[in-house]
Amino acid sequence: MARDLVRLSDVAKAAGVSQGTASNVFSRPDLVRPEVRERVKETAKKLGYAGPDPRGRLLRAGKSNAIGVATAEPLSYFFEDPFARLLMQGISEACDKHGAGLALVSTQNEERLAWNIQSALVDGFVLLCIDNGEKLVELTRERQLPFVALALGKPDETVSAIGIDDYAGAQLAARHLAELGHRRFGVLALELDEVHEGPVGEAQLAAATYSTTRERATGYLEELALYGVERDRIPVYETRSTRDSVRRGLDHILTGAERPTAILAMSDRVAMFAIEELAARGLRVPEDISIVGFDGVPEAATCIPPLTTVAQPIAEIGRRAVKAILEGDGSVHRETLPVELIVRESTRAAS
Repeated sequence: MARDLVRLSDVAKAAGVSQGTASNVFSRPDLVRPEVRERVKETAKKLGYAGPDPRGRLLRAGKSNAIGVATAEPLSYFFEDPFARLLMQGISEACDKHGAGLALVSTQNEERLAWNIQSALVDGFVLLCIDNGEKLVELTRERQLPFVALALGKPDETVSAIGIDDYAGAQLAARHLAELGHRRFGVLALELDEVHEGPVGEAQLAAATYSTTRERATGYLEELALYGVERDRIPVYETRSTRDSVRRGLDHILTGAERPTAILAMSDRVAMFAIEELAARGLRVPEDISIVGFDGVPEAATCIPPLTTVAQPIAEIGRRAVKAILEGDGSVHRETLPVELIVRESTRAAS
């Protein structure tokens, strides 16, 4: 008999017991006499039967007691990106508190995206909608499981979401630098869409696919306008959040008509790459150029110099997302959490 075709009924017949007794051997062994248990297990081993498919039990129970975290980024993103690591810390803490498991769902492979979402044995999803967010939402809705979207690209009041006011956070960063007397700026932006990198203008920013980038850019530019800084004097470079793209961004920003005295970076990761690249060019932070990040990851406090940043409650966002899934009543759940400016040594008054 082919091993992948062996069923519990085959084991029961070969061991000379009822199917109910064979089932109890694997699910409730205390109800079966030791000698019968051993006979059934030995028979199962010979036939190549490893036990009931756990997926069947989960389907019958209607609950897997696990949360799925899905993103179109590669799985390495969860471990390499400081923001993702802190978010996963909050998610893990909440899962531990509820006694729930955690599954990372990769959807980067377009051909496998639907299958990975549809086959995940979870009770709900936290969606990191950094890339391909609308597709993630669509597929998760088809599962008819609760989900919470983080960093959803386009506003959708029908989707449960937890996040921050990116516009207000960007205003805090720009205002801090403007009040220090800075009037020459550069912006190292996050991704506007899935494929582009390079200098971007006002029209491109307004049409950005990803709302996080769009809102932060708008917050920077509109706040600086209050201090008399005209939009066309601020070079904006869309990075891919990598060291190489930040290097190219600095090439663009620093070779303009006016070298900026301050840089607004849309993430701490980008800001820290920029600090390292500026040092390699012989430029000091903050003596030559001040820089402000965004996110408030732990590494921002320990880099050299320590980074001024707009801190968002990353771990708390993860904890609340899990709570909304496991304790929610099925209604749309939307929260906007506060941010704060943490002033450290990467900014100083303009000279």
